[in-house]
Amino acid sequence: MKIFDRFLIRSFLGPLFLTIFIVLFVLVLQFLWVYIDELVGKGLGLRVILEFLFWGTCTVIPLALPLATLLASIMTMGNMGEFNELLAMKAAGIPLLRIMRPLIILSFVISIAAFFAANDLMPLAYKNIFALRDDISRTKDEIRIPTGIFYNGIDNYSLRVDSRDNATDMLHDIMVYNHTSRRGNTSVTLADSGTIRLTEDKKNIIFTLFNGESYEETERKSIADTSFPIQHVLFDKQDVVIELTNYAFQRRDGDRFGSDVMAQNLHSLGHRRDSLDSLYSISLAQFQRRMLVAGGLAFARQIDTANKAEFNGHFPLDALPVPEEMVQFPDLLNRAIGKTDQMSNQVENYMIEELQIHLPLRRTKVEWYRKFTVAFACFIFFFVGAPLGAIIRKGGLGTPVIVSMLFFVVYYVIDISGKKLATDGSVSALMGTFISALVLLPIGIFLTYKATTDSALFNKDAYLVLLKKFKNKIKRAQN
Repeated sequence: MKIFDRFLIRSFLGPLFLTIFIVLFVLVLQFLWVYIDELVGKGLGLRVILEFLFWGTCTVIPLALPLATLLASIMTMGNMGEFNELLAMKAAGIPLLRIMRPLIILSFVISIAAFFAANDLMPLAYKNIFALRDDISRTKDEIRIPTGIFYNGIDNYSLRVDSRDNATDMLHDIMVYNHTSRRGNTSVTLADSGTIRLTEDKKNIIFTLFNGESYEETERKSIADTSFPIQHVLFDKQDVVIELTNYAFQRRDGDRFGSDVMAQNLHSLGHRRDSLDSLYSISLAQFQRRMLVAGGLAFARQIDTANKAEFNGHFPLDALPVPEEMVQFPDLLNRAIGKTDQMSNQVENYMIEELQIHLPLRRTKVEWYRKFTVAFACFIFFFVGAPLGAIIRKGGLGTPVIVSMLFFVVYYVIDISGKKLATDGSVSALMGTFISALVLLPIGIFLTYKATTDSALFNKDAYLVLLKKFKNKIKRAQN
C-alpha cells in the first residue's frame, strides 16, 4: 500500500469512528427514551440494564452505519478541500477518482461488514432484546407503600400506613388485610408501628409489627351454623411473612423468540419463505376450487369453451333466448343471486385466510431483502458524501452534519415508507426495500460526475452569471 493511500485511509478512519460513536450514542439515547418506562421501578440490577442497552445498541447499527459513512466521507473530503490538500493533489495530476480509490475500497469493506452485521448480529440482538423485554415486563414494580391510602400492590393483601419516619424507616398505624382465603375481609392485623424489608432473593416480604392485635374469622362448621366465630390475638411483636411472585427479575429461555422474523438470518428466512410460498399456493388453489363450486361451475371444463366440439368461435347472440321471457326466469334469478352471495362470502373468507398467510410471507420477504439494503446504502452514501465534500470543501462537524442529516432524513423516510408499503402488499418486497437506495443512486452518480468535472455546483457566483445571461437573452428576445 502506498503512503498516499495510507494517508487517505487514516484521514477517513478517524472521522468514521468518531461519527459511529456519536450516531450510536444519539440513537441509543432515543432507544432508551422509548423503553425507559419499562426499566424504571423494576429494581433491575446494573448488569441487566447494561445488557439491555448493549443489545439495543446492536439493533440500531443498520441506522448508524449508513449515516456514519455519509458523514465521515463528507468530513474527510471536506477537510481536504478546506485545507487545499485536494487542490494540491489535483495540481499534481492525480484525478479525483484515483484519490477516492482507497476510500471506495474501504467503503466496500464497510458494506460487507454491514451485511454480516445485519445477517448475523441483528437476529441475535433482536432475539435477546425481545426476551429481555418480556422478562422485564413480567417483573412487577418495586414495593413502595404510600402513606394515608390503601396500597394493593401486593397480591392478596391490602395495606395502609398512616405515616412514615424517614429517618428510621419506621411505619406508624399499620393495617394489613389478608385476602388469601378469598372470603373478603375476614383477616386483619392492626399495629401501632412496624418495619418492612425484603429478603435477599426478593421472594418474600417481612413485616415486623409492634404493639398490635389481629382479628380473624374462622370458617363455618355447617350450613345451618350462621355464626362467625372470631379469633382475637394481642401481640407485642409479630412477623408477617408474605410470599412474593415475579418481583425478582428472572431470566427465561431466550430461544422462545427465535421464530420471530426479525430474529432470523438469511438461511432461516429462506426456509420460512419457501414454506409460506407453498402454503399460499395451496390456499390459492383451494380458493379457486371453492369459487368455481360456489359459482355453479362444479367442473373446471365448464368454463372452457374449447372443449365443445360444436363451438365455432362466436356466440349467436341473436339466437339466444331473452331471459325475461322465460318461465323459469324468477327461479333462475334467485339461484344466480344465491350463487353470487356464496361467491361473495367465499371472497370475504379468503381475504381473512390470505391475511394470515400472505402477511407473514410479505414480512419475511421484506426482512430477507433488508439484509442487503443496509450494505447497499453504505456504499451509495459514500458516493453521495465524498463528492459532496469535495464540492462544498467544508470539514468539521458544522456544514457536513447539516448536509448529512438532510440526506439521511430523506433516505430514512423513503425507507420506512417503502417497508410499510411492501408489508401492506401495495408494492413488491424488492421494490419496497430498495426504493430508498434507488432514489439515492442517481444523486450519487450526479454528484460524482460533478465532482470529477470540477463543477461549481454550490458556487453562487456561477448561478448569478447564468441568471444574468438568461436575463440578457430575454431582453434581446423582447427587443
